[in-house]
Formats: sequence, structure tokens, C-alpha cells
Amino acid sequence: MTTFDDRERAHEAKFAHDAELNFKAEARRNRLLGEWAAGLLGKTGDDARAYALTVVTSDFDEPGDEDVFRKLAADLEGKADEETIRAKMVELRATAREQIISEI
Repeated sequence: MTTFDDRERAHEAKFAHDAELNFKAEARRNRLLGEWAAGLLGKTGDDARAYALTVVTSDFDEPGDEDVFRKLAADLEGKADEETIRAKMVELRATAREQIISEI
């Protein structure tokens, strides 16, 4: 093996690890968003967990965050504006990433 091959494998392993971390953080963020939105909608217990799951699955509609945003904006109409939802998405992304990293 050459040093170049070793570096290439290390780079590929880091890329795979980072991609997995980002996927987990995104899913965790969506669950946290769902729990936050459920609270605004007055949902508790199993209803809140079920609602959070719908937010997580809404992220499979298309790449990016807009599918999640549209779901939340529609569900929270009159309860939270666009700025509040987008700020919460950023805030909970950081929270989710910290949680995932701390579990490793």
C-alpha cells in the first residue's frame, strides 16, 4: 500500500462518517422540530410523538429543508410565522448535532 492509498481510504472513511453524522443530525432535528410544533398545536404524549414522526417523514419528499418547512408552516399557520420556524430549524439543527456527537 502506498501513502496515497492510505490517505484516500482515510478521506473516504471521513466522508462516510460525516455523511452519516449529517443524516442522523437531520433526522434528530426534524424529530425535535416535530416535538416543538406538537407543543404549539397542543398535542401531548402519543399524539405528539406521532406528529413528530410526520415531520421526520416529510423530509423524504425532496432534498433540502423546504419540504419540512412547508409542512410546519402549513400546520402552524396562525401559531408561528416563517421567521420563527426558520430560526427554530437552525437552532434545533445545532442542538441535534451536539446530541449526536455526544452519543458517539
